[in-house]
Amino acid sequence: MAENEWLNKDFYKVLGVSKDATSEEITKSYRKLARKYHPDLNKTKEAEEKFKDISEAYDVLSNEDQRRKYDAIRQFAGGGARFAGGSGQGGFGGSASDFSDIFGSMFGGGADGPSVRFSTSGGGPTNLNDIFSMFGGGAGAGSPYGAGFGGDSSGYREPQEPRRGDDRNSKITLTFRQAVKGATVSLKAGGVQFKTHIPAGVKDGQKIRLPGKGKPGSNGGPAGDMYLQISVKNDTKFSLDGNDIVMPLPVTIGQAVAGARVKALGFDGEEVTFRVPAGTSSGTEVRVSGKGVSGRHGDLVGRVEICVPSKPTLGQKHDAKEFDKNSGEFVDEVAKKRE
Repeated sequence: MAENEWLNKDFYKVLGVSKDATSEEITKSYRKLARKYHPDLNKTKEAEEKFKDISEAYDVLSNEDQRRKYDAIRQFAGGGARFAGGSGQGGFGGSASDFSDIFGSMFGGGADGPSVRFSTSGGGPTNLNDIFSMFGGGAGAGSPYGAGFGGDSSGYREPQEPRRGDDRNSKITLTFRQAVKGATVSLKAGGVQFKTHIPAGVKDGQKIRLPGKGKPGSNGGPAGDMYLQISVKNDTKFSLDGNDIVMPLPVTIGQAVAGARVKALGFDGEEVTFRVPAGTSSGTEVRVSGKGVSGRHGDLVGRVEICVPSKPTLGQKHDAKEFDKNSGEFVDEVAKKRE
């Protein structure tokens, strides 16, 4: 809004505040009115015009320099003041005594330059365009005020609230050992590379939240988060069941029937001993406590697999048949499970 139009606008009235209102009171009133008349919330033509008016008013009154100029011009207009060239002391008096300083700064004058006198005795030009023409220019282009006067003032828009950035989604594939033991991996987000730690015991398909690694926020808001989807490669021997590491445990018929202590190599290549109870069938799980996922109180689980010779001898075949004969009703019970 051009400053030569300020004579016709009462910005204090538009915002519903007094002329000595504080900046906080001005801002509070503006926000209240902006919410009421904002075009997104109030679709009427009247609201649209009202919103423009309150935006213009706030644009001026919220700026200390603009408000000072506005007050000076409004006071000038209200007093029926006129300009008088030459030197000497101004005639406003009271609160208007600093008009020379205000207008002097506008027109580039100072203590050593030509002074501007004001008088409230009536007469003289009361239109700013007439006043400006006395100095060889109008309020528009070519105004001696330069860019400050005569320029367009865009409607004020209330500062946006801080907004959290959007989240990102990413994927990563881990080896089975990395998933069990945990790993430090390198990732990239928004062109920036960073490292993060993947905790021990993550599962295939699991998502991990990385706080603050999403898209940047706006207006000072925090960054979003990154959600990292985990894929875990299969291992030829081991698998995860919760926090337990599961491995196959092959045993002989004799070990399964009579019971035995069976040695095997664990996940870290160390020798572990499983206790196989007498009468153990295939699929039975036996455990070594504390040998599961690191720090998760998991176990190493041996899943029993009863093995037989691929090419049994005649003696082995004879002994197997004798075993079945000696098992009595057990053979029939097994047969019923197949029905």
